[in-house]
Amino acid sequence: MTESAAAGAPAAIAFARQERASCVSDREWKFRLRGYGYAVQDTPRGRMLTHVVKGTEIGLI
Repeated sequence: MTESAAAGAPAAIAFARQERASCVSDREWKFRLRGYGYAVQDTPRGRMLTHVVKGTEIGLI
């Protein structure tokens, strides 16, 4: 993770959590996040927030 990505990680994770609270289902949440350029990947470590375009991991949700 680059320093600029690391600096924005807490804000992006907080945003994703806030969006989840306003959605009815996981499917809707993932769809809405995609519109903002984020994706949720289910990994062995847990749910990972990633950038859609770059494919880089931001952090665990």
